Amino acid sequence: MRPAARLRERLGSAVFARVAGPAGPQNRARIHETPGPRWFGPDRPIRVVHGDASMFIGGLRALLLQSLHPLAMAAVEAHSGYRGDPWGRLQRTSTFLAVTTYGTADHAQQAVDQVRSVHSRVRGTTPSGEPYHAADPRLLGWVHVAEVDSFLRAHRRYGAEPLDGSGYDGYIADTARVAEALGVLDPPRNRTELAARLGAYRGELRPTEEARAAARFILLHPPLPWPARVPYAVLAANAVAALPRWARTSLDLPRLSGLAEACVTPTGDVLTAAIRWAMTPPREQR
Repeated sequence: MRPAARLRERLGSAVFARVAGPAGPQNRARIHETPGPRWFGPDRPIRVVHGDASMFIGGLRALLLQSLHPLAMAAVEAHSGYRGDPWGRLQRTSTFLAVTTYGTADHAQQAVDQVRSVHSRVRGTTPSGEPYHAADPRLLGWVHVAEVDSFLRAHRRYGAEPLDGSGYDGYIADTARVAEALGVLDPPRNRTELAARLGAYRGELRPTEEARAAARFILLHPPLPWPARVPYAVLAANAVAALPRWARTSLDLPRLSGLAEACVTPTGDVLTAAIRWAMTPPREQR
């Protein structure tokens, strides 16, 4: 094997192991090799977006944006264990996305049923005394639109094959199917509806100390070996740059000048291209 191929294999394996976890190879085989009908065919936009390395930036942006809903943040703080097992949480989320995007319809429904079962048990009270329940359709709706907006924006900016307007509307419509299965009521199905729904939540969003602490943990103290912190910092900087200004201000994140943002974005292009190269097997090995 040539040195470049060895490097590609090592990097790809390391990234996959971190994102997919110890059961990654078995889950990948089950998802892609089990015969049967799927929720989404091979030509659907959701497969294009969720299969791209831009998801790394979009995922970080989604976590930061979602934290600004105090009920969502309280549920995460009390029940997710993100500090003690952040990679486990990432691996569970990435597996869910993979199963519902690429897996059989039966496996996708099983994954949704499992998440709904967990949500039904997650309830409590925020530090200010507000009750929350993870199965609340309104709260589920916020988590959904913040995630979809983040993945869409990251793909549009960093994706290898950006979609046209109808393609991104199709992506939003695809994700609506998963959202409805999870309990979201009338999820948006195009960019206009997505923008309107995001705006409708603005009055419910506010920074909390828990949200700011989560942002510091995500951006500044990731449980990573030192060699991995430089590329992670590039992903994090691009995720912050992709946030709306009001969200950055709410989380006490640094304000970037236009010149600084112009310098940050190309690093995201380079790193997502490198991740994409590492995780795509050479054509002769497919």
